[in-house]
Amino acid sequence: MPVTLHHVDQARWEADEQVRLDLMRIYQDAPQERMPTPTVEPFIEQHFAGQHFFACALFNDRLLGAVAVQEGEDRAWWLSELCVRKTTRRRGVGSRLMALIGEQAKQEGRVLRIETSTLPLADRVLLSKLGYRPMANPETPVAGMPATSDFVELDPQGKG
Repeated sequence: MPVTLHHVDQARWEADEQVRLDLMRIYQDAPQERMPTPTVEPFIEQHFAGQHFFACALFNDRLLGAVAVQEGEDRAWWLSELCVRKTTRRRGVGSRLMALIGEQAKQEGRVLRIETSTLPLADRVLLSKLGYRPMANPETPVAGMPATSDFVELDPQGKG
């Protein structure tokens, strides 16, 4: 499945009806226990209000998966809310999306981080397989991110 990386920011969300529909469908398919809000559109708009964007898996002009991305003060990208459309799960879309984000992070000299305190064990196992490693709490808390030592990091530069 030739999946490519597609960024969705607030401007693209507002300008492209198909992007809106696809992104909402992705998160409508999320297991209920993973959605912090009862409806999808406010959930997405809360991320945009926090200056996040969504990194999305694009296939045949449709978004099939997404992960919310927030830039930390140290240029790290904090990833959250990974979700893949139900009809395309178990086909490698989520893994491919995470690999594409890793490639872009490497090109831009960034580190990827994921806060893990609320992740199910299966998600933690997947992250480990993808190369993410447990990290100590950063000395300086990152604005907008939980003050926790329970996160994993992927350093595409190989520095960690």
